[in-house]
Order: sequence, then C-alpha cells, then structure tokens
Amino acid sequence: MRKLFLLVVIVMAAISASAQEGIYLGGGISLWRNNDVDKTSFSITPDVGYNLSEKWAVGVELAYTHKGYDEDYKVSTNAFALAPYARYSFYENKIVRLFLDMGFGFSTYKAKHADSVNGFEIGVKPGLAVKLNDNFSFITKVGFAGYRDDYYRGEENGFGVGLDTENISIGIEYEF
Repeated sequence: MRKLFLLVVIVMAAISASAQEGIYLGGGISLWRNNDVDKTSFSITPDVGYNLSEKWAVGVELAYTHKGYDEDYKVSTNAFALAPYARYSFYENKIVRLFLDMGFGFSTYKAKHADSVNGFEIGVKPGLAVKLNDNFSFITKVGFAGYRDDYYRGEENGFGVGLDTENISIGIEYEF
C-alpha cells in the first residue's frame, strides 16, 4: 500500500509541476469502521483530467480500496481500478455545473486466501460541481447507468441504473 500511495503522490507532483490551464486534480478518500463486525474499510480515488473546451473534458480515475475484517474469519480484500472517462458539461452558471462522466473501468480485486478477480464497467455517471472559488470545486457523482461484470464495487453483474447511496461519490477538485 505504501508503494501505491507513493506512486499517486509522485504522479500528482509531476502533473502539478507541468500544470497548464485546463488540467484538474481531484478525487476522494473514505474511511469507515464498523464496530459491530470489527470491520475497517478505506479507499483512495485520485482523479486527473484535462478540459478540452467549456463543454468537454477527458480524465482518468484511479482507485485503491481495502476492506478488512478483524473478527473470526480474518478476511480482507484489496482492489485496484483504472477508469478513463469523457466528461460532458450540459449546464453551467457561475456556481453550479451539471455533467455526465461517460467511460469504462477495469478492476482487479483479491480476497485473502482466494484467487484474484478481474472485472469491468461501462456506463454513465451523472455529476454536480459547485464552484467554491476560482480553483476549487466540490464534486459529487450520483448514480450509475450501464453494465458491470465483476467490478470491484461489489454491485451485482449486469445492466441497470442505480441511484442509491452505494453509488454516490463526493470529493474536491482543483483546477489549474
């Protein structure tokens, strides 16, 4: 995990050093402790992209997730994902921007004492950006519509639309 964290820091530093107008960095982190089942989970999802125009941007999200159980079974799971996307902004005023992230993702996850599982997703994630100042925005993506097969997020395989709390992500974005 230290190697992954170091890699993310180096990539973000390299991008920051050569930053041009239109590049944005973002992402989110989560940490959850469930005392009822002695389970600790966390994830880190850095995001980097480039604004091609006022309406279009391209980017990629990286993800690392760890889910661990400290109880009787001592099962832990680690997952990695890479998800490139194209972002279309269809509404914007001075503060709020509505967008669609259209893309695909590849993941691999492995539970302790089990084989690794590779999966993918392809679909659309609607989102909302709230401008906090000239450089920072609050970003949220709510839902997913598309197809998933053994993707690391654990939803069922197949086609569908999900607008429940399992498909919400919240983060901060910094635009150069």
